[in-house]
Amino acid sequence: MGSSNGKGRSSWWRMEKEMEKGKVVVEKVRGKSTVTRSFSKYPLKFIIPRKLMIPQGDSISVEFTIGDGCTAVLTTQASTKVYKSLGSKCSEQVLEARIGSGALFAVIPDPVTCFSTARYSQKQVFRVASDSSLVIVDWFTSGRHESGEKWDFELYRSTNHIFSEGNQPVFLDTVLLEQSSPANIAERMHGYQVIAMVIIYGPKLKLVQDQVQENVKRMMSQQLHIPSTSLGHHAKTNSDNCLTRPAFIASCSVFGPKGIGVVVRIASTTTESVYRFLQHQLAGMEPLVGVPPYH
Repeated sequence: MGSSNGKGRSSWWRMEKEMEKGKVVVEKVRGKSTVTRSFSKYPLKFIIPRKLMIPQGDSISVEFTIGDGCTAVLTTQASTKVYKSLGSKCSEQVLEARIGSGALFAVIPDPVTCFSTARYSQKQVFRVASDSSLVIVDWFTSGRHESGEKWDFELYRSTNHIFSEGNQPVFLDTVLLEQSSPANIAERMHGYQVIAMVIIYGPKLKLVQDQVQENVKRMMSQQLHIPSTSLGHHAKTNSDNCLTRPAFIASCSVFGPKGIGVVVRIASTTTESVYRFLQHQLAGMEPLVGVPPYH
C-alpha cells in the first residue's frame, strides 16, 4: 500500500514537471512593480513588460508570484485557440498565483475558442492575503461560428479556486461542457455564443464592485422589463410560445467574508457585446493598472 502511494506521488510530480512551462515573479523595485524573474519555454511565451501572452499548447503550467504592494496584469494578444484534438488527448493549462499583501493581480485575457472536436481543460488557483485584490475574466466562445462551428467541441472545463491565508477556500467554481446525450452542448446553449465569468475581489476594487453591481441590476431590470400591453405582441416566439430570450444576460452575486468578492456571470449571442460590457464595467480599474482594460 505504501509503495503504491509513493509511486502515485512520484508520477504526479513528474507530470507537473513535464507540464511546467513558465514562472513570473513581480516585486517592488524603487517603488515600482517590476518583473524580477521570468522563465518560459515553448509553447509558452511571455512578452514583458506590457503584455504577457499564453498561446495554447498541449500542456502549459505557469506560476506567478505577485509581491506585497505590487500590481500585475496578465492579458493576451488574441483569443486562445484550441485546435482539433488527437484521439482522446486533452489540451491543458494550469495557472497558479500567489498575491501578496496589498497587491493587485488582474487576469484579463481574450476568450478561449475551441475548434471542432477539441478537448480543453484549464485550472486557475489563486492564493491571496487578507488585503489582496484580484480580477479574473474567464470566458469562452462557441467556436468558429462564422465557419458554421457552434459548440462543436468535445470538452471544455474551466476551474477557478481562490484560497485565503491558512488555505481557507473563498471561491470554488468549475464550468463543464461535454458532448453527451440526450442533449448536446448546442441544444443546451439555446442560441447563446459566449459564456463569461468576471470575478472582482478585494479592498482596492470596492468602488468597481459597487458600480458593477449597480450597473448589472439596472441593465437587467431594463432589459427584462416587458410592458403588460405588449405581452401578446412582442414577448412570445413563434415556435414555443415562450418569452423571447434576451441577446445578453448578466447576473451578479457576492461571496467571501463580509462580501469581499463579486462574481458576474454572462451569456451573450455575440462576442462584441461582451467586450463592450467588459470595457465599460472595468473602466474603473484604469487608475489602478494604468490603462483601461479591453480598449
